[in-house]
Amino acid sequence: MRIGMSLSYAGGFAETVTELADYEKAGLDIVFVPEAYSFDAVSQLGYVAARTERLQLASGIMQLYSRTPTLTAMTAAGLDYVSDGRFVLGIGASGPQVIEGWHGVPYDAPVGRTREIIEICRKVWRRERLEYAGRHYTIPLPPGQGTGLGKPLKLINHPVRERIPIFVAALGPKNVEMAAELAEGWEPIWYFPAKAASVWGDSLAAGKAKRDPSLPPLDVMPATASLAIGDDVTGLRELTRPAQALYIGGMGARGRNFYNDLVVKYGYEAEAKAIQDAYLDGRKDEAAALVPASLLEGTSLIGPRSYVAERVAAFRESGVTTLNVAPLGRTHAERVALIEQIRDLAA
Repeated sequence: MRIGMSLSYAGGFAETVTELADYEKAGLDIVFVPEAYSFDAVSQLGYVAARTERLQLASGIMQLYSRTPTLTAMTAAGLDYVSDGRFVLGIGASGPQVIEGWHGVPYDAPVGRTREIIEICRKVWRRERLEYAGRHYTIPLPPGQGTGLGKPLKLINHPVRERIPIFVAALGPKNVEMAAELAEGWEPIWYFPAKAASVWGDSLAAGKAKRDPSLPPLDVMPATASLAIGDDVTGLRELTRPAQALYIGGMGARGRNFYNDLVVKYGYEAEAKAIQDAYLDGRKDEAAALVPASLLEGTSLIGPRSYVAERVAAFRESGVTTLNVAPLGRTHAERVALIEQIRDLAA
């Protein structure tokens, strides 16, 4: 398995990227730069490209609704150019709170839009004259919707690659099926190896049955497993409680929270409701305390080396091909050592 990690939303970016060179030397394979409603990922990815040599660089994620499909394709081609062919386009739908609350556009048809954006991006990278008539995107714009002066164009530059890898962040059955059919990679969150097949197995199988044989095997890269290795580190699982409570309880409204739905599918229906009720009522500490210990354990890599080795094997056996981790060392040197250790265990 390959090893990946994400950059933090928080400050200290220059220092973080300087440290990234040490992770690269320690065996890190891919770094994900998030966006959400923080600084844009693109400017940061360009900086990371200039400061690294071997690492794959991934957007983690660009939201479907925040750019036109052609701008997404142009941006990906540009990042692939400045990184000498090391860029991975990570895309996803995010959720209505961010899309409608931050970008001010309707959150509609995430599966259909994802499919059309993938198709449009690949046309752009092949330097075809772009003509696309989809349900959600029509290019050029039809005369009845504009001046009538639009004409089919093709990308001026020759991309480094005409097939830039696309990873799709997806949790719902139709979106996961579409990712398994069309994308180079699939990125779920809070991945629980022992329960993954029961939640996503049918969708993955249905998508792979329609997969173009020219595509490589699907790269499965869950985001993100907290990592700590040692005989006295199991207490560090508690550090992941607030983040899980935020997603399960606060990332969406009642009846429209994809992460809450996932935890329900994992078998924690009562706990998911209690966490959401507490979080939305402002009792965030209580919500964090309600996150089941077995969920924290099942979605992390925290414990003695022999135990973490067993967990790595469980991730691999469930189909994971890229292990995306968050090292929990107290110092930069400790975190680098954790990347070295997980690299050895995953080899």
